[in-house]
Amino acid sequence: MVWKPDVTVAAIIERDDRFLLVEELIRGHLVLNQPAGHLEDGESLIQAVVRETLEETAWSFAPSALVGIYLWRSQRAHTTLRFAFTGSVSDFDAERALDPPVQATHWLTRADILQRRAQLRTVLVTRCIDDYLAGQRLPLAAIANEVLNQRVPEQRPSP
Repeated sequence: MVWKPDVTVAAIIERDDRFLLVEELIRGHLVLNQPAGHLEDGESLIQAVVRETLEETAWSFAPSALVGIYLWRSQRAHTTLRFAFTGSVSDFDAERALDPPVQATHWLTRADILQRRAQLRTVLVTRCIDDYLAGQRLPLAAIANEVLNQRVPEQRPSP
């Protein structure tokens, strides 16, 4: 069996001491999460987080830093490698339909989020917020964003 973790991105967005979260229907339960989703083939991590934030919240996201990289294993033994970015939003499109399974978006304080801890999709929701609040930031330049389309020449063994 081949082990392959899912590669996901998430947006940690704060405005006026409130964080933008999505409420989504997952396996029959309403849960709270950051705007987040899977990296698609041919896309950079930054392109993915911009796309996912727009699709799930109708806000345009401008990443400014990488908050952290998180390796998480669920109780169902599913592994995710999450890249969490911070930045700002602008240009809200009130007419844009949100991607299913998103039901609504919310701007919540950290205290509000902790009160709804049982509704969080994973422990990564609060972990990413706490790392953000602690000032954890890496420059976007730390991420190589090139999608390489060149073939690597074959290595021939030495005689």
